[in-house]
Amino acid sequence: MRGSTALRHRYVLGALGAFCQDQGLGAAPLGHGLVEAFVALGLPGRAPSTQGTYRSVLRRDLAGKPPWAGRFPPSPAARPYSSQEIAELFSLASSQRSHWRRSSALSFLALGIGAGLRPGELAAVRGDDISSEHEPVVVRVAAKRLVPVVGSYAIALVEQASEAGAGYLFCPGRADRAYKNFVNNFCYGLAASPSVPRFSSGRARSTFICAHLATGTPLPQLLYMAGICEVESLLRYCRHVPGAPRSKAELRARLRSG
Repeated sequence: MRGSTALRHRYVLGALGAFCQDQGLGAAPLGHGLVEAFVALGLPGRAPSTQGTYRSVLRRDLAGKPPWAGRFPPSPAARPYSSQEIAELFSLASSQRSHWRRSSALSFLALGIGAGLRPGELAAVRGDDISSEHEPVVVRVAAKRLVPVVGSYAIALVEQASEAGAGYLFCPGRADRAYKNFVNNFCYGLAASPSVPRFSSGRARSTFICAHLATGTPLPQLLYMAGICEVESLLRYCRHVPGAPRSKAELRARLRSG
């Protein structure tokens, strides 16, 4: 069991133990009924996705197949940026005092909102991963897929790539790019005013996906560009887009129709 997984397991078991003590159950044996009671009564105010995580962790400790219980919905996708917020983010990126922060912030916008990259993918892009020989500009992601980038994102991307050469576009130089909070830690450190939206990798990717859902990009193409394997994974983004599919069945049907 990995360190983070083991830590989460201990935390969940500790919460379950506290619940049993509060309910006068003592060291009650772990069973399906206890798990369901704990999730229903012992996690007041917790998000449904958090309740689902606690249930999953405890179920792995149970032998055999658990009885049916209602599924908790996944966490909703981050709210996409509005056009006004995007303009403010570009202004904020350009106003950073140090050159490397300015270029990294612009690369974040181009790769995060313009190409929909995940944080790990964004941090790994180098200048020679950008192709601007033909329109549209294309970014090669982890040598697996090619994502077209257009508009102001393409302009920013070409400028940063020409400067970076074979180096990294985002936070150039040596860094632990495998660290899961590498990108968001940079975002937290950007100088900003309280009235300006914060840089967020989740909101950036959500903006990319929601924009394509809104404009009717064929789902096979969107899945390829976003690096998503299962069309059902788009449902959490569809909730932000008027007229988008509202069920997994509708997503599957639209995928079949191309």
